[in-house]
Amino acid sequence: MNGAGPAPTALVGPLDSGAMYPRDRLSSLGLFGAALLAWVVVALLFTTRSPVGDVAIQMTGAALVGVAFALTMMPLFWLAAFSRHRRIAYKGDWVRAVRRGVWVGLVVGFLVVLRSQDAFSWPLALFVTVMVAFVEVSLSVER
Repeated sequence: MNGAGPAPTALVGPLDSGAMYPRDRLSSLGLFGAALLAWVVVALLFTTRSPVGDVAIQMTGAALVGVAFALTMMPLFWLAAFSRHRRIAYKGDWVRAVRRGVWVGLVVGFLVVLRSQDAFSWPLALFVTVMVAFVEVSLSVER
């Protein structure tokens, strides 16, 4: 051979499917960008305002931290499912990833509110987490 042929595929390895669709890549990058923006807003809030004794700042901070966690986890959940399914995007994977990200955001926001109000306890945190996991497992059962 003269070396002008295609690159050997043995180095890359066989794939079950083609590359990721551009819409999925754009969605993931868009959510990561939104998460980065949300974390910047959280940092700005907590570096410019003190949450000590100010309930409005505490609640705003809890909501912003919950949104930031949710936006961070959504593409991670989708990428985990994409990887687990051998790089195949199944119908409903994005819906499941968004739902799970929202669950994470709600739990984190709730726990931040509890902590800011001095009502946090480990048994309560464990109970809320287990209940959310139970609901998610019951919603995610494949039929």
